[in-house]
Amino acid sequence: MVDLDSEVPPLPPRYRFRDLLLGDQGWQSDDRVQVEFYMNENTFKERLKLFFIKNQRSSLRIRLFNFSLKLLSCLLYIVRYLIEADTNTYLFSLKVSVAVISLFETLLLSYLSYKGNIWEQILRIPFLLEIINAVPFIITIFWPVLRNLFIPVFLNCWLAKHALENMINDLHRAIQRTQSAMFNQVLILISTLLCLIFTCICGIQHLERAGNRLTLFDSLYFCIVTFSTVGFGDVTPKIWPSKLLVVIMICVALVVLPIQFEQLAYLWMERQKSGGNYSRYRAQTEKHVVLCVSSLKIDLLMDFLNEFYAHPRLQDYYVVILCPTEMDAQVRRVLQIPMWSQRVIYLQGSALKDQDLLRAKMDDAEACFILSSRCEVDRTAADHQTILRAWAVKDFAPNCPLYVQILKPENKFHIKFADHVVCEEEFKYAMLALNCICPATSTLITLLVHTSRGHFKLFSLCFRETQQSPEQWQKMYGRCSGNEVYHINLEESTFFAEYEGKSFTYASFHAHKKFGVCLIGVRKEDNKNILLNPGPRYIMSSTDICFYINITKEENSAFKKQEKHRKNHESKLSYHGASRLPVHSIIASMGTVAIDLQDTGCRGASGATLALPPEGGKEGRRPSIAPVLEVADSSSLHTCDLLSDQSEDETTPSDEEVSAGLEYAKGYPPYSPYIGSSPTFCHLLHEKVPFCCLRLDKGCQHNYYEDAKAYGFKNKLIIVAAETAGNGLYNFIVPLRAYYRPKKELNPIVLLLDNPPDMHFLDAICWFPMVYYMVGSIDNLDDLLRCGVTFAANMVVVDKESTMSAEEDYMADAKTIVNVQTLFRLFSSLSIITELTHPANMRFMQFRAKDCYSLALSKLEKKEREKGSNLAFMFRLPFAAGRVFSISMLDTLLYQSFVKDYMISITRLLLGLDTTPGSGFLCSMKITEEDLWIRTYARLYQKLCSSTGDIPIGVYRTESQKLTTSESQISISVEEWEDTKDTKEQFSCRGNHRNSTSSDQSDHPLLRRKSMQWARRLSRRAPRHSAKTAEKINQQRMNLYRRSERQELAELVKNRMKHLGLSPAGYDEMNDHQNTLSYILINPSPDTRLELNDIVYLIRPDPLTYVPNAAASRKDSFCNTVGQDTREETQL
Repeated sequence: MVDLDSEVPPLPPRYRFRDLLLGDQGWQSDDRVQVEFYMNENTFKERLKLFFIKNQRSSLRIRLFNFSLKLLSCLLYIVRYLIEADTNTYLFSLKVSVAVISLFETLLLSYLSYKGNIWEQILRIPFLLEIINAVPFIITIFWPVLRNLFIPVFLNCWLAKHALENMINDLHRAIQRTQSAMFNQVLILISTLLCLIFTCICGIQHLERAGNRLTLFDSLYFCIVTFSTVGFGDVTPKIWPSKLLVVIMICVALVVLPIQFEQLAYLWMERQKSGGNYSRYRAQTEKHVVLCVSSLKIDLLMDFLNEFYAHPRLQDYYVVILCPTEMDAQVRRVLQIPMWSQRVIYLQGSALKDQDLLRAKMDDAEACFILSSRCEVDRTAADHQTILRAWAVKDFAPNCPLYVQILKPENKFHIKFADHVVCEEEFKYAMLALNCICPATSTLITLLVHTSRGHFKLFSLCFRETQQSPEQWQKMYGRCSGNEVYHINLEESTFFAEYEGKSFTYASFHAHKKFGVCLIGVRKEDNKNILLNPGPRYIMSSTDICFYINITKEENSAFKKQEKHRKNHESKLSYHGASRLPVHSIIASMGTVAIDLQDTGCRGASGATLALPPEGGKEGRRPSIAPVLEVADSSSLHTCDLLSDQSEDETTPSDEEVSAGLEYAKGYPPYSPYIGSSPTFCHLLHEKVPFCCLRLDKGCQHNYYEDAKAYGFKNKLIIVAAETAGNGLYNFIVPLRAYYRPKKELNPIVLLLDNPPDMHFLDAICWFPMVYYMVGSIDNLDDLLRCGVTFAANMVVVDKESTMSAEEDYMADAKTIVNVQTLFRLFSSLSIITELTHPANMRFMQFRAKDCYSLALSKLEKKEREKGSNLAFMFRLPFAAGRVFSISMLDTLLYQSFVKDYMISITRLLLGLDTTPGSGFLCSMKITEEDLWIRTYARLYQKLCSSTGDIPIGVYRTESQKLTTSESQISISVEEWEDTKDTKEQFSCRGNHRNSTSSDQSDHPLLRRKSMQWARRLSRRAPRHSAKTAEKINQQRMNLYRRSERQELAELVKNRMKHLGLSPAGYDEMNDHQNTLSYILINPSPDTRLELNDIVYLIRPDPLTYVPNAAASRKDSFCNTVGQDTREETQL
């Protein structure tokens, strides 16, 4: 058998130096025909060119050798003049050898570089310098007499500079890395300066041998003094040749050096614009995150930096910003602040380029935040850019965690691989929907997802409590706004470790009673799903992760047990003000909070009861509240069945509902408008509504109604004013039609759209009951009246995409603000919820120019901003009341998830975007007069946990403003004005009561006529009154003027309603709430007193978790427990 290996000829050798002369002889004895594909490379010249020029590694070695020869020749020149050895044979031979080798190399490279023009090669400056420095040495070999001839060998320094530049270029080519232009330019500048100085030193020293005979050090001293423009004059050239050389060198320096400095400055400016590179050494030794944006605005940057660096453990992180646009002036000024300049690096580049991702060291980053540009006119195109950035980062750095912000919900499934995703429209519409049934949900979520500043926050909270200028509601609201969501393992927790093996509601109630923390959810060790309020059947395990709301996390808390008598004494001193809230012992020291432990000793049944207020001189006892059981038994589980609350009105529909075909089914929507929506169990119709019946203002063959009034809805409307019916609007409808909403409490939904919806959207909403749309605008009063604004409960104004971008940034909200202000003036009793692009513009909502109270809040906002607060606008009345919202407030949700990876999941559960089996939902209940016997928030907590299993997390409180707060909010009754003789009594009456609305007198013409007469009477007696009385007269006149303006607006609305054929009976022209303020108390103190009309936020257990034993309503359950409650809604 033939050995195939022996028949295979050896591979042709690589190009080596011996092959340049001998060639390849191994192929000549072969009988086969050799095909040469690169024939020109087989010639001797091409082989030499390949070795000396084309080959990167060999060319680098040649240039390094050439550079060494030039430096050696300069060194030999210095040695010759130092030892004065002009006749040294050994030194002369060495110089001649160097000259011969240099000349031979120069001639060879000139030959290889020859391209047809011989003069181009000869007249090059390096070639001429080589001839001047090498040829004389060769001539002296044959004529020894010429050995004493001066040869300017020191000019070889310029040839060394040229060889160094070529060597650096070959070096970068050989290692396959992009060279730095800045590094090359700095190297050229330094080498040019050294060559100038060295040439001047050697030339002056040689020429002055005929004069002063300067040494090399004297020449160096003279050159440094001369080039630095100092010119001491102690060393000067004496003969004219040396003077001429100095003049020539100065002229050369004045020409060459400015050019080099200009190029260096230009490169430096360009590098400052692009940001340069993030150091590889820093990336490996320090931690950093990368922020990728398409355009960087100052508001976005400050929100990110303030939220990111609010966490103590992130103080040592670096932030690398990768943005394709040039840094604007505002961002540049901010990044020059020392606090940010040392931690924030701005790189101009694209996330789609691997070179820019390499500059940002994306593969070493701890996380990458990719944010969409919400100010783009085409939001879909902005999402497409975000998707490509996410794909590029995932391809370049697969192990880097991704935090992505997307705008449109239909684009979310493209980035499901990201670790954390926040869809703007999903959160926005779900939050606006919950605002309609749970007031100020947007403010509640915003406060929960913002990070406070540790000990700085605690210090500011204590300062707010002790200062005298803010009002009581500001102290309460500011103190409770510091609550956040934290997590801890149960077996490691001081808060919850003692409740292992007990029910969730028992642990939540007693932890709040003892420590003031609110346990809202758990997560099993072997499960990734978070359960909000899993109910009394859930038994706490040692491996559970507990999620709780508190002013700070448990790790930053110190616990101290106080004596009982001391605690009782402090409890008497800690109540103050109208709300009787205790002042907490918050110690802002090293970020630690000291929590006073409550006495949790066992108390008898009598200890849990409170005495009822005496009525008619008879004393009675308040009904006792059942204790929260450690483990729920069968007798108490039926009270947790929330489906039974709806079973009575749903299983046995009334005759009117049957005749009207209003029987609803429960199930999952059969059609979703986009991929990736979480399925939610909802109230649905048995058959979908024809598209023609969804149009509110036009009749069809199925019905003849043309306005909202004709439908005769039992509940008030919820109107949504939007530009287009995007897929995100679907998330507004789903939470309002969720299965746990009682059927009798469902509000009709009217979509007021600028543009007609498409068929896909109509196909998604036609299965939901009482959902309609109408093409119109809030600019048109007729459209508002047709859609039923006069008897609507809430009006939601969504920010329009077409107005999100403007030439002046903050002017993007101008149209929305003015339209809402018009609605506010025309329909003062309407609850308007507005979305703005910029949170700073919320100060213009419900704007009143002469409102002194608003001006005071403006000053408070400025103070909060000076303190560095993340939410400087939190004390603005529209924000505190939940009437204004900006989606940029939720940007911090994505930033906070870097530290708290559970925040997005908890927020989605609260908003109803996700439904996890066994997890509860957010709802609310209102405190009425019948519920005030409970008195405190702690007793309310116990009542809810022991009866329905609900967990309260906060209170929404509405109260009247004081008389002295605002010029536009002062109402003066006739009785007060008539009693003007006793000013002291009048003042006390004024300070103790809560004012009524400014329109109380307008409802009674007699009172209005009397007040006008009394105003005229006071004007005649004005000289006898004090300044305060004159001020009250002016306020009364202002109220009269305002009422006349309201009457004009009311007449306008009524005339338009008559013109459209609508009945003006339901229009409430004078009722408004301008003299009330609302705010949120998140996780208030257990001793907080409940007030009338308080709305309590609840996390209610999942009704599907429990199997009811009997179809009994919650009304019956409450009657069995309390014996007093007979209402069908959630009450105590």
